[in-house]
Amino acid sequence: MTGRSRDGARVARSPGATDRLHYQAVGEGPAVVLLHSFLCSGAMWSEQVEALAREHRVLNVDLGGHGASPAVQAPVDLEALLVPVFAVLEAEGIEQAHWAGLSIGGMLALRAALAAPERVRSLLLLDTDAGPERRPARFEYRLLGTVVRVLGMRPVLPSVCRKMFGRSTLRHQPDLVREWRSRFAAIDVPSSLAILEALIRRRDLVPRLPEISAPALVLVGAEDRSLPPERSLTLAEGLPNGRYVEVPLAGHLSALEQPDRVTEAMLEHLRTH
Repeated sequence: MTGRSRDGARVARSPGATDRLHYQAVGEGPAVVLLHSFLCSGAMWSEQVEALAREHRVLNVDLGGHGASPAVQAPVDLEALLVPVFAVLEAEGIEQAHWAGLSIGGMLALRAALAAPERVRSLLLLDTDAGPERRPARFEYRLLGTVVRVLGMRPVLPSVCRKMFGRSTLRHQPDLVREWRSRFAAIDVPSSLAILEALIRRRDLVPRLPEISAPALVLVGAEDRSLPPERSLTLAEGLPNGRYVEVPLAGHLSALEQPDRVTEAMLEHLRTH
């Protein structure tokens, strides 16, 4: 079921559930689903949407607890976050799409390819990981979560920006960093904590990667400190039809930091497949 939001974008409701996602639907042609990073929103893809929409039907989704989508009200896992994304496709009458996801968005795209391979035409996996969270990172993220629970987002923003942006971006694109620091500060705290726990507890999909036959572009910022390039290389090598591309001068949010390079790589992949 769909409805119109106030800004003209759309809202999809999961059948039998209260979860609904806000999304932008533009363009005509083969469908592309865009899934953003943790702590971001569909605004993360602002530099890609127009170029992609010239040749494709683009569904730019705000995941639960992000952007204009409703807050996450209860503990969730990544599989639960994926369910309303399928509802977006159902609402648009789309049977199969290219799934493009960055970070948690890529993790959801991988799970879509395993849960419903017939719905996935190809994968574009940016700055993401198929494996479980590493033990040192679990400790670090739970510590940050405790600070956020008690004091809010602002005390952890310097750490978040170092995780999200590469050294080159922090040095040479201060306006971009400043804009997204403000966006991170405005995130719904209970939602962010629930989704952070889902990320920390995510299952290891590496043994199942050979089951995914869809062509896959695996793209990563060379300066990504959250999910370093070796994670993406492992992902690409584990996929039967994976191709690895490294983006120079970019960190974890490569689509924001080096938009032209990322858009070009995405279009090349889409035109090929």
